[in-house]
Amino acid sequence: MPFLNAKINFRIYFQRQYCHNFQQEVSRMKKKTKTLLICLAIPISVGAVSGWLTRNSMDTFKLLDKPPLAPPGWVFPVAWTILYVLMGIASYLVCTAKQSECRRDGLIVYAAQLAVNFFWPMFFFLGQWYFFSFVWLVLLWFLVLVTIRFFYAVNKNAGYLLIPYLAWVTFAGYLNFFISIMNP
Repeated sequence: MPFLNAKINFRIYFQRQYCHNFQQEVSRMKKKTKTLLICLAIPISVGAVSGWLTRNSMDTFKLLDKPPLAPPGWVFPVAWTILYVLMGIASYLVCTAKQSECRRDGLIVYAAQLAVNFFWPMFFFLGQWYFFSFVWLVLLWFLVLVTIRFFYAVNKNAGYLLIPYLAWVTFAGYLNFFISIMNP
């Protein structure tokens, strides 16, 4: 019988120790998954609402005189979707990092660049303010660069994930600048 008591005691210990840890781990994973989904939903929603408000913009884009290297209209929503997903993952890495002033400031600048990003298509497509849109894009480029610096300081991978975004905004700046010159 002592063997049976030891077996029961071990079973009780195991259940208390490992089942409790397992439940904590499941709870932690659910919280992380929820945070990831929110971090992905924010930039994707910004892009979706902006895209919906300017949904007929590719008709306008087709009529513009464009510089060399201008891609076909279908490239833009594909590229932006990928970039919004990368932004969401980067923001998740920063959101789940330990609290710091750099983390806080990075998320503030991140939110600011998302707001600037949201309004650019309104100015470019709806307002047809091509030169103003270029200046606005320069502001966006600067905010993305600052976001990269903050994110990199918190989590290097988060900073790296935003480099394609900076490259795309640079390319968009090239297109926007020449469109503003070619379509006064």
